[in-house]
Amino acid sequence: MSNQVPLHEGLFTWPAAKPQLLGSRCNQCAEATFPAQPDCRSCGSRQTTIVELGDRGILWTWTIQTFMPKQPYRSDETPETFRPYGVGYVEMPGGVRVEARLQANSPDQLQIGMPMQLDIIPFRTDKNGNQKMTFSFSAAQGV
Repeated sequence: MSNQVPLHEGLFTWPAAKPQLLGSRCNQCAEATFPAQPDCRSCGSRQTTIVELGDRGILWTWTIQTFMPKQPYRSDETPETFRPYGVGYVEMPGGVRVEARLQANSPDQLQIGMPMQLDIIPFRTDKNGNQKMTFSFSAAQGV
């Protein structure tokens, strides 16, 4: 059995029963960003703190990706197995907008303003057999 490891460290809490996106907040002006940054993009301060951004947000805008992304995109998909998928910006509590893959892949499943929840999903398998995990969003259940 392979290990599940984050595609990149510092994007989300993992492993976790209820994963959260991780970002940074400036200690000077309180600007929050995703992914986490060592410097504030707003005021230039070098004093930021890693913060949990949450696991739910609101779909701010979206589109459908209908073609296989170009290199350096490295998933387990091939041109033969590729299926269109949603891509959108999800606004997290505190106003940070996160660009993410969406589980929905049809326009009739997506609506600006709909509640979304964070999903941690397999992206690819590395040369050591580890399953690289990434984040995506799906329609929030029980809202």
